[in-house]
Amino acid sequence: MVDLHNITVPTDPAEALAAVVALRRLADRIEREAVGSALGQGWPWSRIAQALGITKQAAHKRLSDVAPNNSSR
Repeated sequence: MVDLHNITVPTDPAEALAAVVALRRLADRIEREAVGSALGQGWPWSRIAQALGITKQAAHKRLSDVAPNNSSR
């Protein structure tokens, strides 16, 4: 895993904001894949929500369209 504390923040505002967008998209993708995997392993929404640090209702509202992923990597 990459140590995110060692990433240099761009000094150019355009580059920094582009990095923010890229990181948000990456975080969203990782979150959705992890939720799909958790659902595939039988995790309830309450456990997923707890792992994400949000309420069960918020997790379900934001991620209810994620399908369970039963494939192994």
